[in-house]
Amino acid sequence: MAKIIKKETDQKTFNCVIVGTGGQGLITLLEILSDAAVKNGLDAKTSELHGLSQRGGSVEVHIKFGKKVFSPLVEAKKADLIVGLEMQECLKAAYFAGPQTQYLINKNEVVIPGKALLSEEEIVKNLKKFTKKIEVIDANGICQKELGTAVVSGIYLLCLAAFQKMIPLDPDTILEAIKASVAPKHLELNIKTFELAKKTAGQE
Repeated sequence: MAKIIKKETDQKTFNCVIVGTGGQGLITLLEILSDAAVKNGLDAKTSELHGLSQRGGSVEVHIKFGKKVFSPLVEAKKADLIVGLEMQECLKAAYFAGPQTQYLINKNEVVIPGKALLSEEEIVKNLKKFTKKIEVIDANGICQKELGTAVVSGIYLLCLAAFQKMIPLDPDTILEAIKASVAPKHLELNIKTFELAKKTAGQE
């Protein structure tokens, strides 16, 4: 059983928003984070918003955890962490960003018919109006190269955030939550994804 971390989360609510598009597994990430928070002895509240049934449509999910949480929705400028599985969606999430907000962004863009894609430079430039704490990583490319598939890029980013202490949860409880949430036939791949994130973070 993983040890319970007693950190500032016991006094302060941690606010996280995850954005992406339909089919990227955001609901699974939400379930994993919520389960991991509970395993760390914390109260957690979650909310799922926008386009959940539309593959390729915008998806936004919220989670708040701490000693006691009363509402699942992250307020304007109050996000501690915004995880973006698609770069353009990160701009929509800027409403929740303040100077303290850490962005962790997958270098991935989904084509929207009839709309021009913004460059990475343009997106980051706009986000810097809200926070300077922005990390862009080619999660799709890394997972494709190391694991043979990009489908686990969201899991990779979530684990990386834990190992880099962007999320105040014990990474071992993230792994426990993955084992509880992922279908058995996909479990080996997801465990390898956890280990890849650990290696990327230099904690191997």
